[in-house]
Amino acid sequence: MAAAHDTPGTGPEDSRRDDNPNDNPDDNPAVSPDDGAADTLRVRWLRALTALRGQVTTPDPLPYADNLLTRWAEPQRRYHTTDHLVAVLDHIDTLAAHAADPESVRLAAWFHDAVYRPDRSENEERSAVLAIRALTEVGVPAARTDEVARLVRLTVTHDPAPGDTNGEVLCDADLAVLAGEPEAYEAYTRAVREEYGFVPDDAFRAGRAAVVRQLLDLPRLFRTPHGAAVWEERARANLTTELETLSP
Repeated sequence: MAAAHDTPGTGPEDSRRDDNPNDNPDDNPAVSPDDGAADTLRVRWLRALTALRGQVTTPDPLPYADNLLTRWAEPQRRYHTTDHLVAVLDHIDTLAAHAADPESVRLAAWFHDAVYRPDRSENEERSAVLAIRALTEVGVPAARTDEVARLVRLTVTHDPAPGDTNGEVLCDADLAVLAGEPEAYEAYTRAVREEYGFVPDDAFRAGRAAVVRQLLDLPRLFRTPHGAAVWEERARANLTTELETLSP
């Protein structure tokens, strides 16, 4: 969700490959299997994946879930964490009836910030490539894999076309944080700032203010009926308050 929420990265691009869907576990230790929250997420992963790949049973999908959970727990993350993944999945559950293919939307949520470096401008594309490689390997049909990748790429702009109900659900779920209660919204903005700790204050404030103005200039932040009715007004109030704090 970097394009809609964050300040553009200013550092050099990391040249390491980070789109391997099943890295060596010695390099990327998996989330502890004793972690109850991780176990719950594994169940959600299996449910969505099974819905898309049908009777295919190999390869074992759990190492892919653990690889993704490890990515979501990387130390450079402060907002784009496993908590964000859970929140987006929960919001998709709320909005699922609006989507033509809710399971593809759920898998897109798993991948949409799977590759995340705050000093990069191509996280969404790398995440989409990761999704294509991983879902192809685990036997998801090409059409559904392509749809997941398309949805991941859509989070660059959060601007789904009219009638793109899958895109509307993913984008609204990703942006729902903007409609949090004031304390939650303040925690969100603090976490974003921490992710961009390498950016000087003046540059961050200017970049963040530009992002907030861009969001406020949109005719609609949310495209689903629920988002428009429940989240729009509060999100605009939060953004307006934040912009005031960012003004010189």
